[in-house]
Amino acid sequence: MPAPPLNGADRPVARAPLLAFRGVCAGYGGADILHQVTFDVPEGGLTCVVGPNGAGKSTLLGTVSGIVKCRAGDVVFRGEPLGKASPRRRLELGIVQVPQNHSLFREMTVRENVELGGFILKDRALVRKRYEQIAETIPVVAERAKHKAGSLSGGQQRLVEFARCLMLDPALVVLDEPSMGLDPRTRRTVFETVRTLHRSGRTILLVEQNARAGLRLSTHGVVLENGQVRLTGSGRDVLENPEIGALFLGGSPRSATGSAERTAQPAS
Repeated sequence: MPAPPLNGADRPVARAPLLAFRGVCAGYGGADILHQVTFDVPEGGLTCVVGPNGAGKSTLLGTVSGIVKCRAGDVVFRGEPLGKASPRRRLELGIVQVPQNHSLFREMTVRENVELGGFILKDRALVRKRYEQIAETIPVVAERAKHKAGSLSGGQQRLVEFARCLMLDPALVVLDEPSMGLDPRTRRTVFETVRTLHRSGRTILLVEQNARAGLRLSTHGVVLENGQVRLTGSGRDVLENPEIGALFLGGSPRSATGSAERTAQPAS
């Protein structure tokens, strides 16, 4: 009898970090938003970063894509510091991000939008092959291939954005609040697609405003508050830690107690 499918928090993953934040300080206009941020994104895992508004989540992802420069510390990918790497170089390394705001070209077809994800690929046959593979994985790509992207619902657009990011066969998929603005039913579809991407072997770094749903999906959880890492652990342990309730109710994080304290550890 085949083994039952694993939930995200139960899935075994490699320990080696694919991506690592090492003492990252970064912000805008000379003012830091991130303060000495250090944590790992294990290869093969789904790492979910949560925190209240203003915690620094979007700034964190900006340091991964290269839009935001680190004033101190660095982001390291497969042992290579990314401080001097251009956004294009990061794409070439296999780091692809799906932004929070919808980014499809509305007057172009779904197929054209997806194929644009492979714009740095010179082999057009490879572009066609990858498109066909992705269309089998994400049905809306095949079903609406000839439709203009602007005619799709918000949830369908999000799935097409996922498809587009897969054109480069990325080593790391970075998702910035993919469920934002979606109705509950569509949210479930989006989260199920994230789960499918992870189970297919993708390493995912997810920032999600729906903390409970994001942490339930994840193998690893990170809590940010005021630009600092307050708590890390498995997705399940972070979700069950009483610090989460304090943080999202607007209180100051407190020392956890009971079993949660032994598993999800406050950052030192």
